[in-house]
Amino acid sequence: MPRRVTPALLASAVLMAGLVGCSADARKTESQQAPVEPPPAATPTPQVPAGKAPQRAFAVGVRQLKLNRDGRALPTTLWYPAAGQSGGAAKRSATAAEGRFPVVMFSHGLGGRPDDYATLLTRWAAAGFVVAAPMFPHTSRGADNNVLDVLNQPADVSYALDQVLALDGRAGDALRGRLDGERVAAAGHSAGGVTTIGLFTASRDERLDAGVVFAGTALGVGTAFAGAAAPQLFVHGELDEVVEYAAGRAAYDKVPWPKAMLSLPKGDHGRALLSDGATLRVVSDTSVEFLRWSLYGDADAKKRIPTDATRGDIATFDDHL
Repeated sequence: MPRRVTPALLASAVLMAGLVGCSADARKTESQQAPVEPPPAATPTPQVPAGKAPQRAFAVGVRQLKLNRDGRALPTTLWYPAAGQSGGAAKRSATAAEGRFPVVMFSHGLGGRPDDYATLLTRWAAAGFVVAAPMFPHTSRGADNNVLDVLNQPADVSYALDQVLALDGRAGDALRGRLDGERVAAAGHSAGGVTTIGLFTASRDERLDAGVVFAGTALGVGTAFAGAAAPQLFVHGELDEVVEYAAGRAAYDKVPWPKAMLSLPKGDHGRALLSDGATLRVVSDTSVEFLRWSLYGDADAKKRIPTDATRGDIATFDDHL
């Protein structure tokens, strides 16, 4: 499927002010909203045809890809449905399960790494998704934390998606014939949330059918959501000390497509995403059902989303799906 990618190098001073400290132990910063452009006309319904998601949980395999885009090292972790008994930790280089699975591209936050989110991403893989998470060269833990490089990350994700989807036709690869390139989503946390929004706005990748934004904002990438309709799930803590809840809500309000927002009244900048607990279970169950609906076209999964989202009175749910 062709895609439109345009530069997103704008509002750098605003981005610097709003994103410094996206890691879990960052200090509080004031978030601002980038200039809003009117959204273009969009197809009113999701692209993915109706279908059924797998009804069973899978074992999970994990492997690494060594990727490089024009000198930008992008080591990418893949979590995928594997053969064998479900449950337990992901197994390195395990045999892939039979079937063709949608792909989710995940972007970490400033000062983070893909493995920080392994609990959540393993659950996605166990539900029948191949999750690919690049480690970015300037915003990962141990790098120079150049926050302005976030604006280069949507192109990194599109490149990584190219390489991941190429595995489907590569002779001898363990994922040959296992990847469904017609069912693809992007997701990300904090600076990775900015990256994800950018993939639907200033750097629109038309292969993407859905998005999941954790504690994200449109700083630097704008809210000119473009292309075919791609349902969006936003997740944000109302006590977020780094990216204010109002900034995430403002970006969500500009989405012109089917959308929902999971709000966590006691939630911070996303520490619950990094360890197991009741909040993560609500977030993971809600996001799994959202992905089952938006990528598999599973109507029954869509019906389950509100129940999972409001279980235990941990979150409130604004539903426009």
